[in-house]
Amino acid sequence: MAFPADVRVVEVGPRDGLQNEATLVPEAVKVDLIARLAAAGLRTIEAGSFVAPKWVPQMAGSAEVLKAAPRRPGVSYPVLVPNMKGFEAALAAGAQEVAVFAAASEAFSQKNINCSIAESLARFAPVMEAARAAGVRVRGYVSCVLGCPYQGEVPLAAVVDVAERLSQMGCYEISLGDTIGVGTPRKAVAMLDAVLGALPVEQVALHFHDTYGQALANIYACLDRGVAVLDASVGGLGGCPYAAGASGNVATEDLVYMLEGMGIRTGVDLEALVEAAAFISAAIGRAPASHLAKARGY
Repeated sequence: MAFPADVRVVEVGPRDGLQNEATLVPEAVKVDLIARLAAAGLRTIEAGSFVAPKWVPQMAGSAEVLKAAPRRPGVSYPVLVPNMKGFEAALAAGAQEVAVFAAASEAFSQKNINCSIAESLARFAPVMEAARAAGVRVRGYVSCVLGCPYQGEVPLAAVVDVAERLSQMGCYEISLGDTIGVGTPRKAVAMLDAVLGALPVEQVALHFHDTYGQALANIYACLDRGVAVLDASVGGLGGCPYAAGASGNVATEDLVYMLEGMGIRTGVDLEALVEAAAFISAAIGRAPASHLAKARGY
């Protein structure tokens, strides 16, 4: 299969990126960031997470952020929901798309959300039903697809099983996440091939963290399988709190630079994106983590 002609970049910085940053970011700054990302041409921008603020203080105020996010034709603002309470709060704030998450690692599921994989999926059954009734689209995340900080290797069969079950529950898209960034290209391709044995490529997205500097290499290795949806975080924001030294998701600007250089269209204004990375990095008091921002002098 050839490389895709176009890729939709899912910007996860305002949620997955910021939720692990220690410096609390005001709601107005988050809204400004989202507006800058939308103006740069990104069409899917995670706006927040409806989890209990005591667990993720950075995501407090997600309802206000979602309500204030600028509405643009063709731009969606999915939000993460952990259960029915979160879904109801998201719906009240005007969410038109939500995301649910499950781990491929039993140990990670127990440590992270205090329940088994099966129990976590059962929690989402009423969310999926309510979402269908409300006409809300649901995206599914599978974490630890290439390794777990607690159990190490994660069987490919477990990744396929969770991805398939999320699809069967009604998730329109399944994002496969290397949560601690330990994957390498051959392992990434093997994992993707296993999932593509159960799901169509049009339903699959990739979400690679860059802890060991492998994210772009992993993405490149997987591109010729036809995957055309890639998650990334502006400025390389974030990290995994469960893995020592884990850096954030692959930086959106580095990803866009690589894709556009390969002739793969993203629809993203690279200079506007770098400026957005500089804006949010200044707000949290550090330089952008991306290579591109550094090359531009930020």
